Amino acid sequence: MALAGRLRPTFSLVKRVLRTEPILTQILGPQITSGNPCASSSEFSRNHATAAESKEQKVKVPLSLFGGTGNYASALYIAASKANMLDKVESEIFDIIEASKKSPLFSQFIKDLSVPRDTRVKAVQDIFSEAGFSDITKNFLAILAENGRLQHIESIAKRYVDLTTAQRGEVKVAVTTVIPLPAQEEKELKETLQNVIGQGKTVKLEQKIDPSILGGLVVEFEQKVFDMSIKTRARQMEKFLRDPVNFDNFQ
Repeated sequence: MALAGRLRPTFSLVKRVLRTEPILTQILGPQITSGNPCASSSEFSRNHATAAESKEQKVKVPLSLFGGTGNYASALYIAASKANMLDKVESEIFDIIEASKKSPLFSQFIKDLSVPRDTRVKAVQDIFSEAGFSDITKNFLAILAENGRLQHIESIAKRYVDLTTAQRGEVKVAVTTVIPLPAQEEKELKETLQNVIGQGKTVKLEQKIDPSILGGLVVEFEQKVFDMSIKTRARQMEKFLRDPVNFDNFQ
């Protein structure tokens, strides 16, 4: 989704969070404690599955995700898909992540499990109701708050995006280089990857900068890694030079 489309609601949320900081200060107190262990992520999955069974519309999750964050992301995807709000929910959960980066107190509130469950839930409902969030996102955040899972919102968001990306037929390709690729080289690389991946899917290129690879590039997509970096080639050459030569192979 376009960044410009997310700026306005993000600013609104950040302003709301900053206005509620006095309340959060009272909730958190002067000390941060380690809190209690997180509740099982299966609670939300069971609750959502029960609600989904009562509806006629069936939604197929495009990817099989595992673990607690995967269960939450899949359940959120199903709820958002039924309401035809996949993009809006995606935008809202990333607005939350952005707000947590801009407000250390809000970030602390998300991570502090010592806050009583009822207080966490009410604070979440108040903040995101005034920010104008959809009912799906608000209810989802309330369940995360109730289960002590708010601190995992960023991981859940990333896995949710894996689902929406797959649903749109996009293939996320991470390309690591020493410096940003020039526009023409990026275009040519994208075209090459499109030919490799084939028709029916769209390449979504994500550039990463890592000077430690020394040069070349590393391409990652669909659990495949093509390491063409100078660093890796140098290691391979070093190993070749260090290994003893077996002259029997030349006979």
